[in-house]
Amino acid sequence: MLLRPSLLPALGVFAVAARHQNFAAAAQELNLTASAVSHQVRRLEQQLGSALFLRHARGVRLTAEGRQLADAASAALSDLATVASHLRPHADSVPLRITTLRSLSYCWLLPRLARFTGMHPQVRIELHTGSGLDRFDDNGPEVGIRYGLGQWPGLHARHLMDDDLFPVASPALAGVPGLQDPAPIARLPLLSDLSPQGWRDWFRHAGVRVPAALPPVHTFADSTDAMRAAVYGMGAVLARRHIAQPYLQRNEVVRLPGPVMKARYAYYVVNSDTQAPSPPARAFIDWLLREALDERTPMPAPPPQPPGRAVQDA
Repeated sequence: MLLRPSLLPALGVFAVAARHQNFAAAAQELNLTASAVSHQVRRLEQQLGSALFLRHARGVRLTAEGRQLADAASAALSDLATVASHLRPHADSVPLRITTLRSLSYCWLLPRLARFTGMHPQVRIELHTGSGLDRFDDNGPEVGIRYGLGQWPGLHARHLMDDDLFPVASPALAGVPGLQDPAPIARLPLLSDLSPQGWRDWFRHAGVRVPAALPPVHTFADSTDAMRAAVYGMGAVLARRHIAQPYLQRNEVVRLPGPVMKARYAYYVVNSDTQAPSPPARAFIDWLLREALDERTPMPAPPPQPPGRAVQDA
């Protein structure tokens, strides 16, 4: 049966009456009379064609059908309360909408973000990732991190950090152990993302002459996917330094022989050039500029060992 909107008030009264299993207590909470509560419950029972309460001289008790509806109503009201609390955040919290590339978010920003929220607990982060260029209007982000030449119409850009390109691969990839120079890299399975600089640019920079037709290159739209494919031994990837750093620290990939090539593009912090940043946005921008000076990516804390583990291992 489809509940009509006109029954929603009766359903709300029923949920309170079911929680108390007492019409008088429900009436006190709802600022109604016990008779009004009873009337709303009976109206709901008539529409559903099922008894929800058993009435007796000492009060009321839920039927099996009433218990089922009470559980469903309680869960629905709880979900609505959760959504409503997000629509009206706590008075002492302020939202900050941020946009950036998924690859930079995953490998550089997210590992550091707890540092910022720890320093500014009143700021509520709303992070959007993607390759599209968001509109910095009233409904859009207030701060962004973009990868490019530093010039976007309508945006004020501050240089955040440069980037470098170099090849990496899983140490378990066939052909990687024992590599001494960059030339044999051209014979490995190669992975690529959609960056403006690719393998031919790097081989030229390394002074390696490669055939007109390179081995088949597997292409990924996102740099994170290309890096993960390299971790699992699918091939070698021409990695951006800030994307590769956590994988190198975890020894999931290794640097391959050859030079580092400076990337044409760099990372920039951007915000609207027609509106001054809010205090949370200003704090976030200053924090980003400081974080860019730290090359190493924070690693998650190791999980605690079970009690007695050290003694057993000893």
